[in-house]
Amino acid sequence: MKRSFFERLTGTISLKDRSSDFEEEVTIEQSPQGAFNQWEAEAIPEGELAVDVYQTNDSIIIQAMVAGVASEDLSVSVTREMITIKGKREAPKGISPENYFYQELYWGAFSRVILLPSEVETEEVEATEKHGLLTIKLPKIDKGRKQTIKIKSL
Repeated sequence: MKRSFFERLTGTISLKDRSSDFEEEVTIEQSPQGAFNQWEAEAIPEGELAVDVYQTNDSIIIQAMVAGVASEDLSVSVTREMITIKGKREAPKGISPENYFYQELYWGAFSRVILLPSEVETEEVEATEKHGLLTIKLPKIDKGRKQTIKIKSL
């Protein structure tokens, strides 16, 4: 059974989903040829990182909660028009699924691609993390800026 957008966003898994996942695995094992086609059609979904995006006079600011993500498991790449944030939150080890009463936190890979409302200076982007809050400051390109060019004679 496909998970809803909200379930992918929050990582919520219902018990009903778990039983259907088991039935799907049994079907796949019985039909290996069909399994490959099904795998192509329905890849394992990544979580989608929730963000706040706002602007100041000179910058675009992006904030996202990344608590529990090691800095080496987080990557940010930016172009003038777009930013991509990817990461991976490792699940705690040693806890068997049947011992959970609730399992609502998202564990695993996540990513988010954000189209920016205006072009930014990629060389001046700053990213900081404090108490699990990732803040990315993207300075806007000043389209009204003028620069005088000195002409060299050869």
